[in-house]
Amino acid sequence: MSLPAPLITVLLLTASNLFMTVAWYGHLRFKSAPLIVAILVSWGIAFFEYLLQVPANRIGYGALSAAQLKTIQEVISLTIFVLFNAVWLGEAITWRTVAGFVLIVAGVAVIFTGRS
Repeated sequence: MSLPAPLITVLLLTASNLFMTVAWYGHLRFKSAPLIVAILVSWGIAFFEYLLQVPANRIGYGALSAAQLKTIQEVISLTIFVLFNAVWLGEAITWRTVAGFVLIVAGVAVIFTGRS
């Protein structure tokens, strides 16, 4: 039994966004590291993000539109970022963050409404 394409896509995009969030923001805890080191390490981590993101979009496209793929990716990215920001960077999740996320979810509903 194989998994449906949208589910595989969501799983791959979730894994890819874990790598990308670490690549983009993980170095912020290591401000004493030279910038070039942060850049090179981030590029190395981002390579693994692409190994997951490209297949996710290839598998999902057709079952989902490009706009839906991007919307899913953004929601996953923001969800992972909020958690990463709280756990790794120690920044509190504020009501503004939650309110902004609710507005984004409203946008998701607009993208997904009316497509069969």
